[in-house]
Amino acid sequence: MAVRLLLFLHLIIGAYCHVSALERRNDRYVKLPVVHSTNKKVFADFGDKRAITTVPLANRSDVAYYAQLDIGTPAQQVYVQLDTGSFELWVNPDCSDLQGSADIRFCKAVGHYEPSSSSSATQVAGTKTLRYGIGSAEVQYVTDDIGLAGTNSKLKGVQFGVATNTVDEFAGILGIGHGLNVTIRYKNFIDELADQGVTGTKAFSLALGSKDEQEGVVIFGGLDTGKFTGTLQTLPIIPAEESPDKVPRYWINMTSLSLTPPSGQTKQYENTTMTVFLDSGATLTLLPTELANSIAADFGADATDSNGFYPVDCSLNDLQGSLNFAFDGVTIKVPYNELVRELQTGFGTQCFLGISPSDDFLLLGDTMLRSAYAVFDQTNNAIHLAQYVNCGTNEMEITPQTDMTAIKGDCPTPATKNAVATTSTNGIPAATATGGTGAAKTTVTGSSATSVAGAGGSTVADSSSSQEQVGWWICLILAAFWAAFSV
Repeated sequence: MAVRLLLFLHLIIGAYCHVSALERRNDRYVKLPVVHSTNKKVFADFGDKRAITTVPLANRSDVAYYAQLDIGTPAQQVYVQLDTGSFELWVNPDCSDLQGSADIRFCKAVGHYEPSSSSSATQVAGTKTLRYGIGSAEVQYVTDDIGLAGTNSKLKGVQFGVATNTVDEFAGILGIGHGLNVTIRYKNFIDELADQGVTGTKAFSLALGSKDEQEGVVIFGGLDTGKFTGTLQTLPIIPAEESPDKVPRYWINMTSLSLTPPSGQTKQYENTTMTVFLDSGATLTLLPTELANSIAADFGADATDSNGFYPVDCSLNDLQGSLNFAFDGVTIKVPYNELVRELQTGFGTQCFLGISPSDDFLLLGDTMLRSAYAVFDQTNNAIHLAQYVNCGTNEMEITPQTDMTAIKGDCPTPATKNAVATTSTNGIPAATATGGTGAAKTTVTGSSATSVAGAGGSTVADSSSSQEQVGWWICLILAAFWAAFSV
């Protein structure tokens, strides 16, 4: 009898502790790391200084943002660029089309998917040429299963493109804009997540992470209050028929733009109420030529160079100051060190302003989005926006009933050179923070993430980690019973 009881306890301990070690979640959301292309821990050293100087500077070459997908059966690991400005998933860029060894090496590092090696792959009728601001891809559509790296979630029979030819593309793209019956005639990635029950809503949150962090997070169907400060502000997505290009995108209204230089004297730019869209697939922020020239002049740039970029002094990276993007109820303050692009070339370090002039297309790219925490909500046709700060992890599900306006970030203002004070609309001083080197430092001890933010700092409980701790305590108690009975 004792032997049978011991065996029974052993089975319970093994089963329970194994489940506890997995990502246990009843909520309908899933998160993926967002990896910067400059992260050498993920992408090996694919470039050299000579290679960089052999090709013209591209406005998506220095920092881009990638998520890992495990495609097929057995799974084939592929990294794809996370793009809120497009609508479809495709893989397999043609690396031989690229110039310069840096791009070629990176292209090979992102992985390759072979449909013939997957038992769950099926080719479907249809080809298409996908065109982007830079580059294009001719694709053949297939369906296959897609696992989400680091989770137990798997999507079945997802349609996506396999490139047969590409021009100036060194990675596949995961378009997470609007999908079925809005921009395309089949379910895209966001549609499938909701339809297959992985998420409870067509909403996702995006924190690209600062340049120094080199990693962020996207949570499909959820958000993380440990990644922003203040209360999320809801901005309606402008309908396609009212947007500048009549295409369904994440268009919102920007109310003003200002500059706070190291002197602290804020300068308001004129005529800066405009419609812009949020595009994680674009490195640069595109603004009207006259406005871009005015901002560049304040950064010491007289004009654009032959490639259309504004050269600036690299010492700006070390200065306090911010470019402030104001929306209804919230202002996103972008610190100098997130706005200035620093590139290593064969001629030494060269720096450029992360803004480019454009009278045709206005968008807020990565140079702005790194300092924002954004929830892209297709279900409610809204963008929920706050200032990005990283002070830990505290995830929650987004449901159709979630009141986004009531959700407040856990993060205080870090006491660093990049923290910038602002005043709320009711005249009460409020604090905002940047996502640069001033991001709150996180120290993880046991199951809690402690925000080290100087005076006024706070401790943010990691809810998922707390549940894991409880699970391990149960395992220890069961193990104690097992040990007692085995004596």
